[in-house]
Amino acid sequence: MKYCLECGSSEVEHRIPAGDNMPRHVCGSCGYIHYVNPKVIAGCLPVWNDQVLMCKRAIEPRYGLWTLPAGFLEMGETLAEGASREAWEEAYAKVEIGRLYALFSVPHISQVYAIFHVRLVDLDFAPGEESLETALYFEEEIPWDTIAFPAVHKTLELYFEDRREGRLRTHTGEIRRHGDPSTTAAFDITSV
Repeated sequence: MKYCLECGSSEVEHRIPAGDNMPRHVCGSCGYIHYVNPKVIAGCLPVWNDQVLMCKRAIEPRYGLWTLPAGFLEMGETLAEGASREAWEEAYAKVEIGRLYALFSVPHISQVYAIFHVRLVDLDFAPGEESLETALYFEEEIPWDTIAFPAVHKTLELYFEDRREGRLRTHTGEIRRHGDPSTTAAFDITSV
């Protein structure tokens, strides 16, 4: 950020404002403090009987890899509305929102994932503009080596573990990278 979004007349300074303990972008002219906060990802785990609906990404990041329908929460919408919208945008899927299934903080990229367990209303789905393909997968068919994001990979692992145990839990926790960014993420997950 270079210029104040409030007054537009001054360059911002990166400093700790009075009464705060973190560096912020502060306007040198009007004093407005520009807070930059984590992004919220709203998504869903769409199920049909024993299968999960997945989308092959047609956009960066992770073009050509598989994911669950998910994306940035828009202003003015709830988490559930965002998850439902993402299912429609990425897979033209009509879903019935269920419980919050996974809530993961990903601090190294300043994101929070909120994934709902949802039921597909019907099988009338197709790739949206952000997807190359959409497909229903049984657990043994999941393209595990081409999953786009660690949070999606972990959500799928937890879901199939829950199915085997005959229960549906809510999972919360943190996903952190340690060392080399190309290494596997470390997870600290609580399930209730």
